[in-house]
Amino acid sequence: MANSENALREFPVQTRLDALLPITRGSVRLGTLNNLRWLAVTGQLTALILVYFGFGYALPLSLCAMAIGASAVLNVALSFAYPATRRLRPREATAFLAYDILQLAALLYLTGGVTNPFSLLFVAPVVISAATLELMDTLLLAVLAVAAISLLVEYHRPLPWRPDETFALPPIYVFGIWVSLLAGIAFTSIYAWRTASESARMKDALSATQLALSRADRLAALGALAAAAAHELGTPLGTIAVVARELAREFAAGDPRADDFHLLRAEAERCRKILTRLAQPDDAVLGMGEALPLGALLDDIANPHRGLDIEIVVEVPTGTQPKVWRTPGIVHGLNNLIENAADFAQAKVRLLAQWNDQTIGVEVVDDGPGFAPEILEKIGDPYVTTRPRERAAKEPSDQEGMGLGFFIAKTLLEQTGATVSARNVAAGGAMVRAVWPRGAIDGETPPGSDA
Repeated sequence: MANSENALREFPVQTRLDALLPITRGSVRLGTLNNLRWLAVTGQLTALILVYFGFGYALPLSLCAMAIGASAVLNVALSFAYPATRRLRPREATAFLAYDILQLAALLYLTGGVTNPFSLLFVAPVVISAATLELMDTLLLAVLAVAAISLLVEYHRPLPWRPDETFALPPIYVFGIWVSLLAGIAFTSIYAWRTASESARMKDALSATQLALSRADRLAALGALAAAAAHELGTPLGTIAVVARELAREFAAGDPRADDFHLLRAEAERCRKILTRLAQPDDAVLGMGEALPLGALLDDIANPHRGLDIEIVVEVPTGTQPKVWRTPGIVHGLNNLIENAADFAQAKVRLLAQWNDQTIGVEVVDDGPGFAPEILEKIGDPYVTTRPRERAAKEPSDQEGMGLGFFIAKTLLEQTGATVSARNVAAGGAMVRAVWPRGAIDGETPPGSDA
């Protein structure tokens, strides 16, 4: 088996992703925190009334009511001062969540410390921060929560209980509560952080995919518009040139008016040439939307990669080839796969065309070291950066290390109806296979139909 390090692979992104910013955590709305705080106030007030009036347990009612009332007053003040849709800056959100931790600590100090079952609520502000704020903000809140829990272990008023009984937990049990609270904060926060990060990464990766596809669509539309403009404006510009030439003949040589008509004719011809150049689209979008024989399409996509050290071979079975639509998704998806295969091939990359009555398939096969087993397990996920660091240092680029190339290729091809898979070849090298239902890309069927 090939060395895993040599088998590490990265699928480069064809389109510049300058608009794709590094992954950032989303901000939180003021209204969201206010609603959560109202929920906490309602729960705390309900528990207070139930314990004091329902069970008849003694507790410092006025002080507890003041702690709960402080949160209510804060919410009312914020509701009047700012709109609920206001996006909080990270430090503002951190400050509000820190207040919630301190308010809960004050309430628990009055009602038994960590022996109070509601001490579990220390987890909530830290988890909210982990899901929405930056890592440093979450760490600060976690430290604050741990400090509050630790102080409440030693410093707190007795847990409200029956007047004729004394409630006391063994120190070892209290220590267990302390450990469980710390573990709960750590594990739930890490889980929320990872889940939110993966969601943000997927969102950015999908944005990059749409960017790659929309760029080709815009270029193709621009080329079509330029061609239409050249066709529509060619006739009136020709008419202007003819009329200017005829008018110039009515004046003697050297007459300034004749010179003006000659200038008018020259400028009209110049406009025609400019429109002709604009009507010649870039090779990357030439023929977009055209139905081509499968072999011709693969040759067209492979041509930009030829002329290098790696041989690109298109292998097409004998017989009548199916025509397939030349769409941006197919072109850019296969282009990414070919470029990656060429990067890791020793000498040759093969494009194998396959078809039958039900499906049309394309295999991109190289003679390189193949995929490492750990890469095969994650292939197709966004941000799987697999290029060796030594190689990345020698070959810097705008897309290095993003790990989006294969995700983009796979997503673009799947949007056209393909099923994409990857595996290692027994004889050595790697293979990526895309298979479409025949009706999805068959040139005899209009694109986008369900046939």
